[in-house]
Amino acid sequence: MNQLQSFTNYLKLEKSLAANSVEAYIHDITLLARFLESRQDARHLDQMGKKDIRNFLEHLTDLGLAERSQARIVSGLRAFYGYLLMEKQIDADPMQLIETPSLGRKLPEILSVDEIDTMIACIDLSQPQGFRNRCMIELMYACGLRVSELISVKISNIFKEEGFVKVIGKGDKERLVPVGRNMLKQLDSYLHDYRVHLNPKRQYSDVLFLNSRGSGLSRQMVFLMIKDVGKKAGIHKNISPHTFRHSFATHLLEGGADLRAVQQMLGHESITTTEIYTHIETSFLQETITSYHPRSKR
Repeated sequence: MNQLQSFTNYLKLEKSLAANSVEAYIHDITLLARFLESRQDARHLDQMGKKDIRNFLEHLTDLGLAERSQARIVSGLRAFYGYLLMEKQIDADPMQLIETPSLGRKLPEILSVDEIDTMIACIDLSQPQGFRNRCMIELMYACGLRVSELISVKISNIFKEEGFVKVIGKGDKERLVPVGRNMLKQLDSYLHDYRVHLNPKRQYSDVLFLNSRGSGLSRQMVFLMIKDVGKKAGIHKNISPHTFRHSFATHLLEGGADLRAVQQMLGHESITTTEIYTHIETSFLQETITSYHPRSKR
């Protein structure tokens, strides 16, 4: 039995991986084997050293392979050579000092204040669900809510006098997010002009946002609504419910808000998750310098 076959059996039987995962691992190792063949290298896979692996990764870069794909291949090779080392088929792991290609952090799409205002303004309030849709967009942006948090907000968790909304986030963790007076007025308008006319099903009696049948909304329904409103507003960005959460955080930091305060309002476990928005702010500042500084135009 050759090494690839024995590794395949190990992944299937001992690691209990799905067939497509096993296929991906074998595909990545086969790429390395083909690389050796293309160089007419007489050595086998179990004779590779660190320099050979680095040459292979440089070859992938030359082919224009994306960093994410390279990172997946490195992961597959780590598993393969870890297996060979465990089986004592090699004396040293050539992947030991090989770094995974940095994927970086993709900056999320954000909307400007004007774009958000345009979306809200184009919602047809003559339609029964218009008040609801406007209120949902307003609340996502006002509080930086995830879509799962938005559709589970309860009427009893809106504290008008104190100016807070209690949000149930990931892992059922609760947090209090401040709500401005204008947002509270929007909530009152929705409750009195739309929600009061619905006949909610028993399990949804305290849920804030409902459909016309008195049931809760799905994530997909909110996603489609956002896409539709964005299209009507003539915005060509890739907008999703999460876009309003990103915009909330970015606009706060651009206005001088404390990073820790933004972290708390977003419900992030780690400050490093919130720090991605400081990169957006830096990008915004760089664009400002490029556009307006007299020296940058020369």
